[in-house]
Amino acid sequence: MTFTLEELKKANQDKLPRHIGLIVDGNRRWAKKRNLDINFGHLVGYENLKKRLFDFFDAGIHYLSLYLLSLENVKRRSSEELNYIYQIMIKAVDTVVNESIVKEEKVRFNIVGKLSMLPSDVREKLEELIEFTKSHDQNFINLCIMYDGHEEIVDAIKSIIKDQINPEEINKKLIKGYLYEGRENFPDLDFIIRTGMEDGARISGFLLWDSSYAEFKFRNELWPDYNKEMVLEDIIDYTKRSRRMGS
Repeated sequence: MTFTLEELKKANQDKLPRHIGLIVDGNRRWAKKRNLDINFGHLVGYENLKKRLFDFFDAGIHYLSLYLLSLENVKRRSSEELNYIYQIMIKAVDTVVNESIVKEEKVRFNIVGKLSMLPSDVREKLEELIEFTKSHDQNFINLCIMYDGHEEIVDAIKSIIKDQINPEEINKKLIKGYLYEGRENFPDLDFIIRTGMEDGARISGFLLWDSSYAEFKFRNELWPDYNKEMVLEDIIDYTKRSRRMGS
């Protein structure tokens, strides 16, 4: 039987993942395979991302975390490529602010990462996005930008030490509260989907604290080719799995 996203939501409501993580990978390779400019690959990836987010919402997923720009990416990319990516971020914020569906679906955005490392104009735009959607309370998106999971945990430990927390008071809940801002309101990851995995299976430091019992799906398809049918296929795949949560 073939479901639509809406039918899947109704038929499997008790089996759906609450929180899905997307490792958006393959924009550059997509462009290279077509002898196109790398920056065009980033643009096509961004346009695809806008469509796919609402596919997940239509399927009944209310929490999404997107790995968009890691600290490792920043080290490896040219200044020209990074500047283009930053311009896409600015464009994306302007689109969200003027997009009626963001208000209708009550989508709240949060940024996870070292925002201080971003150029000031990009940082200000992202802060504008957070402010604009802060009252929305139906669908939630974490944008992981300038992010590394190890760095996040190290920063949390430093803050705990700085606040002179009694060791007896330290537990998993407290540590999560010291992770990057906005994370404390998200449930742990249930399902992580990574595109562009042509050479292995890894998560590259993505939300390490929250992924202990997550299910994984690694796809060879590059992100610009990830479509609605794949969203449906992946969520159906998840609903058929038996999660043992460590047992």
